Amino acid sequence: MTLLIRNVNILGSDQKLPEKLDVFVSGDRITALGRFPGKKADEVIEGQGCYLAPGFIDIQTASDHYLSIFTNPAQEDFIKQGVTTIAGGFCGASLAPLIYGSLESVEEWTTTKQINVDWHSVGEFLTVLTKRRLGVNFLTLVGHATVRQAIISGPPRNLTKNELAIFEEILKKSLKEGAFGLSTGLGYVASRETPYQELKALGSITRDAGGFYATHLRDETDDLQASVEETIKLTTEIKSRTMISHLLPVEGYERNYEAALRVMNDLPEEVDLHFSLYPSSVRILKLYAFLPKWAQKDDFEVMRLSLRDEWLRSKMVKDLPKVDPKNFVVAQAPGNDSLVGYSLADLKKVYSLKTCEETLMKLMLTTNLYATVFYKSIAHNLIRQALQSSRSLVASNAASFRGNTRVKVLKPERATATFTKFLKLVQEEKILTLEAAIQKITAEPARKIGLIKRGVIKDGYFADLTGFKGDQILFVVVNGRVAFRDGNVTEVLGGQVLRKS
Repeated sequence: MTLLIRNVNILGSDQKLPEKLDVFVSGDRITALGRFPGKKADEVIEGQGCYLAPGFIDIQTASDHYLSIFTNPAQEDFIKQGVTTIAGGFCGASLAPLIYGSLESVEEWTTTKQINVDWHSVGEFLTVLTKRRLGVNFLTLVGHATVRQAIISGPPRNLTKNELAIFEEILKKSLKEGAFGLSTGLGYVASRETPYQELKALGSITRDAGGFYATHLRDETDDLQASVEETIKLTTEIKSRTMISHLLPVEGYERNYEAALRVMNDLPEEVDLHFSLYPSSVRILKLYAFLPKWAQKDDFEVMRLSLRDEWLRSKMVKDLPKVDPKNFVVAQAPGNDSLVGYSLADLKKVYSLKTCEETLMKLMLTTNLYATVFYKSIAHNLIRQALQSSRSLVASNAASFRGNTRVKVLKPERATATFTKFLKLVQEEKILTLEAAIQKITAEPARKIGLIKRGVIKDGYFADLTGFKGDQILFVVVNGRVAFRDGNVTEVLGGQVLRKS
């Protein structure tokens, strides 16, 4: 198959190009840039002077955590935003390697009964995915908690010397089989007490294999600066390519966030540290995140049993955090789909309860903690400042769901509009030049991840391409196949499962 895209202004090339060129694609590669008035192709797209960029790269998504990479392989929400490559395996949880074949590490995101697991290693998982047709390119990291919990098989504790050696061998094998790096979820109970030396040992193995390291910080509020400084220390000591996941300015902690930004922006250029974020005021949180910290356990069953203990429950109610009931909305509640879309204020009326704390506790009991919440608590004015930083990358941290999914889900804005909203901010508010903005969502994440021949428009590179005007996506090409055109996602699924070479 050949494709000719006519009359476009190219952004994201590594060389200076004249305006309004044509791009010729043969198979899955770009084969020529120039002006080809007489050239023919199997398919032609008239660009009419629009911008043509490399396909956007979402450097952190959750389509694996919610298993929608299986239940919705087309991943239309990403395609409609111009995204051609998504990355999974973040916040310490991945779909491989599975030592015992259990998806326990993603149970807090969704019901794992949706799919049958017929793999253990990263290589086997990627082979299973390769047999399926995907709408976008997909890659994965190794989830630290996924491996660690399987090795320990019990409450969190320090690994023994032998256990760490086993972990190191599993990580080496996984990176060799195609994983692009390692992720940690230090903000979650199961990994919160992971010692620094363990991170250093595993991070060094990841670096030696050419992988990159992504971390969900230990604390994103009170101890934000200390958490950032720990990550900087690790990055400089082992000289890794590092990304802090979804670093967002939480309301009430703006000063901490500004201080952390200053520290990162003042780092020497050779320190390869970035952070990801999305231009939205809404966070997506697991319901158990609203429990008092002392009640948060690594074992879901322990937390559920605690909820059913009348004495413990009364103690929890007194220590529940203050929340804005109108800005707290149920996004997903497997087994209790009727609750999806209700705010805490709505539920207070439904349950006929007097206080928000009682209502929150009732919701926890009703859903057995298996619920996800939209909570509006981001200081949006600082988002613009963070996006201007050379250390920031744009990522949705979301999944793409099909409308008829077995589990009812309320889609967040960041699942459907992270990249188009970013383009709108850039062009209307001039927070960055358009060229710099495109680099932030194409070439820079491609370099960070370690993608080969993607993220740049160049002869011989993969034909992942996005045409846009303003914040409107006009067409999307994935590996030379037209995936979106004239406002519609095509039936072509041209994505590839990517392996670290």
